[in-house]
Amino acid sequence: MLRALGAYVVVLLVMLALDTLWLGVVAKSLYRNAIGHLMAPSPRLGVALVFYSVFALGLTLYGTGLRAAGTGWHAAIGAGAMFGFFCYATYDISNLATLRDWPIGIALVDVAWGTGVSAISAAAGRMALDRMSA
Repeated sequence: MLRALGAYVVVLLVMLALDTLWLGVVAKSLYRNAIGHLMAPSPRLGVALVFYSVFALGLTLYGTGLRAAGTGWHAAIGAGAMFGFFCYATYDISNLATLRDWPIGIALVDVAWGTGVSAISAAAGRMALDRMSA
């Protein structure tokens, strides 16, 4: 249980750090220019906390290989990428289907980002699991 909690904390912190850098610095103007009219004036931190908590839990359970012994960080990259791809694709495809002004370019960038950040976060969580086992 302690190993799982440790992996969860690592996944959560890595994802938070990378997403903060992505959304706050790297792609800030990309999102603002494309969907600024849809964005809240400032992030709803409570809702964001719920998202990151839930997403990190799913990524820990299904991306790190928590339930399979000896999968290693390289397998976690693939599993994390797939988890991120399906989650972000579901979100963006739903937005394309239901929102009048959701740009396809943002959907593609967002799915790519979600795939990558999930792969990295899951691998970090798996490495934490492996170190706690050693």
